[in-house]
Amino acid sequence: MADTPQPEADENWWRGAVIYQVYPRSFADSNGDGTGDLAGVRSRLPYLAELGVDALWFNPWYPSPMADGGYDVADYRDVEPVFGTLAEAEKLISEALALGIRTIIDIVPNHISAAHPWFREALAGGPGHPARERFWFRPGRGEHGELPPNNWPSQFGGPAWTRTTDPDGTPGDWFLNLFDSEQPDLNWNHPQVRAEHEDILRFWFDRGAGGVRIDSAAMVCKDPLLPDLTDDPAAPHPYIDRDELHDIYRSWRRVADAYSAGSGTAADNNVRPGGAPRTRILVGEVWLPDAERFARYLRPDEMHTAFNFDFLSCPWEPERLRASIDVTLAAHAPVRAPATWVLCNHDVTRTVTRYGRADTGFDFATKAFGVPTDLELGTRRARAAALLTLALPGSVYLYQGEELGLPEVEDIPVERLQDPMYLRSGGANPGRDGCRVPLPWSGDRAPFGFGPAGSAEPWLPQPADWAARTAEVQAADPASMLSLYRAAIALRKAEPGLGDGPLEWLAAAPGVLAFRRGERFSCVVNLSPEAVELPPHGELLLTSGPLTPEGRLPRDTAVWLRD
Repeated sequence: MADTPQPEADENWWRGAVIYQVYPRSFADSNGDGTGDLAGVRSRLPYLAELGVDALWFNPWYPSPMADGGYDVADYRDVEPVFGTLAEAEKLISEALALGIRTIIDIVPNHISAAHPWFREALAGGPGHPARERFWFRPGRGEHGELPPNNWPSQFGGPAWTRTTDPDGTPGDWFLNLFDSEQPDLNWNHPQVRAEHEDILRFWFDRGAGGVRIDSAAMVCKDPLLPDLTDDPAAPHPYIDRDELHDIYRSWRRVADAYSAGSGTAADNNVRPGGAPRTRILVGEVWLPDAERFARYLRPDEMHTAFNFDFLSCPWEPERLRASIDVTLAAHAPVRAPATWVLCNHDVTRTVTRYGRADTGFDFATKAFGVPTDLELGTRRARAAALLTLALPGSVYLYQGEELGLPEVEDIPVERLQDPMYLRSGGANPGRDGCRVPLPWSGDRAPFGFGPAGSAEPWLPQPADWAARTAEVQAADPASMLSLYRAAIALRKAEPGLGDGPLEWLAAAPGVLAFRRGERFSCVVNLSPEAVELPPHGELLLTSGPLTPEGRLPRDTAVWLRD
C-alpha cells in the first residue's frame, strides 16, 4: 500500500466524531451488477468528504453466502467478490484517509458462516471430532434426540438449534445458532477462537483500519451448562451480558492499544501502513437495559464507545428524550467514556417513517406490515432530531440515506424480501430490507445513479418517487435534508463547545428541550404543541425548519443559537 497523508493528529478523534455507516450492498454500484461495491464507495468519497464525516463504519464486506446480509462471515481475511477484492479494500482505506476519513470495519464474534472452513471441518468430522469443540454441538433431548438441547430462541424466530446429519445419513447432534441456522455460534471457551479473533484485529489494523465495530457484543459468551431460559429475573442470563465477556474485550483493547503505543507488528512510528494514525478504537453493539451494566463495557481497559440503543428506540416525546439523554450521560460519566447518539441503522425502521407514526419509538417485537405513517410530519421531526443529536456531547452515527431523509420502503414485493427476520417469522415480521434499499444518487428513474447506465436492477427495488430525493437534487436545494446535514456538521466542527464535553440544561417551557454547550452555544428543540419564543441570543446559526412570521419556534422544530 502506498503511503497517504494522515488525518489531523488527534488521538481522541473518536470522542466527538461524526461516523457515517456504509451498508456496502446498497451504497453505490460501480460495475452495474445491481449490488453496491467498494469501488462504488471509492467513487463517492468526495461526497462523504463534503458531508464532513470523520469516519466510515462498514457493515461486513467479507466473503459470505449472504444468509444474513454478510453477517455470516466465511473468511475474515478477504473481501466478498461481489464487493471487490482485498486490494480494493486497502485502496479504499488509504484514499479515505487521504481525505481525513478513518475506516471502521465490522467484526462478528458471536458466530461465523456455515460455509466457514472451521464449521465445514466440524460437520465432516462427525460426533466427537475436535473441530466441533470450537462450536456448541450437543445431543438432543427426547427419546431419539429429536428435541433441541434447550429452550433458547433464535433472534430471528424459532429455536436456536439446528440438527445435523451424520456422515452415514442418520440424524446427528444439534448445533447452537442464536441467529440464523447458517450462522453457528462459536465457543469462546476454546483458545483457538480467542487467538483467531485477535489475529483478525491485527490483520485489519495493519491495513490501516481505524477501528472495529463489534456485532452483538453482549451475546458472545454462554453458560457452558447450556441451561434452559427461565422466568426468574434473579437468575443469571445464560448468554447475554455474562461477566466473562469483559476479559475478552480487555484482550482486544490490548491489541488496539499496542498500535496506539506504536508497538504493533508493521511499523513503529506515528503512522501505520497507508498513513493511518495510531489510535485504533473498539465500538460495541451492546443492547442492555441496565445502564450500569452497559457502562462496564466502557471501562478504560475495554471498549472505547458503544452504541446508545436507548436513545435510538426512544419515542419523540420531550420527557422521554430528556430522560434518555440524562441516563446516558450519567452512565458514561463514571468511566469517562463519550456517549454515542444514533437515530437509525441497518436494522431499524428509518427515522422519517418512524417519527411519522402514532408510536414513534422502536421495538423489534412490534414491527408489522401496514402501520400508517405521515411522512411530512416524520420528516419535520427527523430534521429537528438531526440538530438535537449533532448538538449532544459525544460522537454521532449517521446511517447512509438518513442525510437524504429517505423513508422506509414498505411496499417491497414479498417475493423480493431477503431478510431472515422476515423469512423465519413466517412472513409476520416485515424484516429489515425496507431500510436497506439502494441509495438514489441522480436521475429521474431507477436505479437513480446507484449504478452506471444500463445496469442490472438493484438487488432491492427503489421507489419511483425517490427522484425527488436524490443526492443530486438535494445538493442544489438549500432547504433539503442533505443541505441541513452538511451545514450542521460544518457548524459542529467550527463551534468549540460541540463534540465531546459537558452539557447544561436550560430553563424552558413544558415540552421544550434547551441546553447549552460551551460558553456561547445553545440548542432548543420544540416538542410542544404550540410555537414558542426563542430565548435571548446574539445569533441564529441554524434551524431545522422556518420560524413563524413572528420569529417563534414552531412545533417539531430545532434551532442552534450563539450568544
